Amino acid sequence: MSTNRRKFLWQMAALSGVTLFGQRAMAAQKAMALTAAINKAGRQRMLSQRITKAYCQLGLGVVPDQSFNILHESIGLFDSQLAELADYAPTEQIRATYAQLSSEWDGFRRIAIEKPTHAGAVKLAELNERVLRVAHAGTIQLEGLSHSHVGQLVNVAGRQRMLSQRVAKFYMLRAWDVPVVNLAGQLSQSRREFVSAMSDLRVAKENTTLINQDLELARSQWAFYEVALDYQAGGTHDSKLEAAVATSSERVLEVMNDVTGLYEHLSEN
Repeated sequence: MSTNRRKFLWQMAALSGVTLFGQRAMAAQKAMALTAAINKAGRQRMLSQRITKAYCQLGLGVVPDQSFNILHESIGLFDSQLAELADYAPTEQIRATYAQLSSEWDGFRRIAIEKPTHAGAVKLAELNERVLRVAHAGTIQLEGLSHSHVGQLVNVAGRQRMLSQRVAKFYMLRAWDVPVVNLAGQLSQSRREFVSAMSDLRVAKENTTLINQDLELARSQWAFYEVALDYQAGGTHDSKLEAAVATSSERVLEVMNDVTGLYEHLSEN
């Protein structure tokens, strides 16, 4: 993609944010089932991490065209889902949470839609944690209204999407030398949490054959992902490894998004 064309697309993409992934996720009807709301709320957690990851990838020059599309797709999807969740919010407490999330998102979004800079990455490294914290609170509040184990499974599987992006986010922040307190420790903790939750999901009694197959696929994709992560942990830095992490994080995300959707639809049976 030429430099002039990318400059033109910065403004347009921030308004649309629609790709195949976004089209699937934004096609929800206004009236949501509770498990659908839990899924959507959990996806907001993931998007806070995915946006920061893609922003850093663009700044580093890692798969730039793909990163550009991911960044603006994710911004548009967050906007859309935030409006839907605020409209759906069934209690006063949850309405207050989504009002707070809207406030946190405004500051985050203003930086994310601009051309990436190192100074911008420093700001996003802080702001994304605030957005994540409030988005997680909304997810937990919605899960608390569920009267079945399925709501919990939707939350846990949905959180795996977030962790797939959180790990890559920390990787890219480190590659760009963005100062983050205990970055290595947070990256390691996120990896451990992903593995632990995957073990919990694999023994869920509600699993169907298709869910088990997708969980196995996610496990195999995660194994490839960890190879690239371990190279950086050993001090090796190169563009091929960064591209491998970027690609692997998206593959794990795609599979876990499918798994979360399968858990959501269990409530319809």
